[in-house]
Amino acid sequence: MQELPKFSDIELAAKRIKGEAVLTPLLENVKLNALVGGRVFIKAECLQRTGSFKFRGAWNCISKLDPTVNQGGVVAYSSGNHAQGVAAAAQLRGVSALIVMPVDTPEIKTANTKSYGAEIVTYDRATEDRVEIANRHVEKRGAVLVPPFEHADIIAGQGTCGLETANEVLARNVMLDDMLVNCSGGGLTAGVALAFSEKSPKTKVHSVEPEGFDDYARSLRSGVREKNASATGSICDALLTPQPGEMTFAMNKGRLADGYVVSEAEVRRAVRFAFETLKLVVEPGGAVGLAAVLSGKINAKGKNIAIILSGGNVDAGLFAKILTET
Repeated sequence: MQELPKFSDIELAAKRIKGEAVLTPLLENVKLNALVGGRVFIKAECLQRTGSFKFRGAWNCISKLDPTVNQGGVVAYSSGNHAQGVAAAAQLRGVSALIVMPVDTPEIKTANTKSYGAEIVTYDRATEDRVEIANRHVEKRGAVLVPPFEHADIIAGQGTCGLETANEVLARNVMLDDMLVNCSGGGLTAGVALAFSEKSPKTKVHSVEPEGFDDYARSLRSGVREKNASATGSICDALLTPQPGEMTFAMNKGRLADGYVVSEAEVRRAVRFAFETLKLVVEPGGAVGLAAVLSGKINAKGKNIAIILSGGNVDAGLFAKILTET
């Protein structure tokens, strides 16, 4: 296992991504605040370059590569958002990219990844091992593996999202009670928790996951890395990692408060609310933090709470279906 990143690594990442990543807004909405009885600060990473926070970590990692030395390019495995981040960062850096993606990846994520010039290899989530496939291509091409969360540079890059959020609320003279982070393998969660441990240590940081894929919440309770029973079966396609990462869990188990779990119905409501009220397009996996607030899974009354809308890459058909449901 690599050496775990430190807060200073997040500060360096913030300098590295400046001018490439978007400094996304931290929003408040009067209707949402009135509905939950508190103040909710919304980090709109759906407006980030490539449509999700994943560009932060990808650029922080890939920008350090020397194209004249790393002629085999990069290889990554991803359900779609990391794929786009890696493909875009590789294109900017002038290196080739091959991405191992599930065959059931939403079309918008596949098309966007291809648009950045990446080569795509598909696999079956239920029967094939994406890490094994990716490692074969790394060896064959002499490439550098850029994993979605088990990498110090990736975690530090994602941590810039937490650093920006903490700095912004402190600039508004607000002390956050809780910070909710959409969680899959735990890279974003680990980076945000690390940033908050330095900038706002009294704030409780929580993971949020969809039902049936709550490996992080269960792992935090048991103290060991738990696995999910299934690899498929949720509209939150961005959050279907089999179990917490070894690095991320080592960082998170001492920093996170309890994890929250939301239902598919609650996620769908959150996607609709984001569109109708916040005027933002958010994919299901990007809306679980909002779902936790709207559903009352976390009591926001009288509190200051921050959430991350982590991505907005949703297929038009699914989005339309969610919006028109009654």
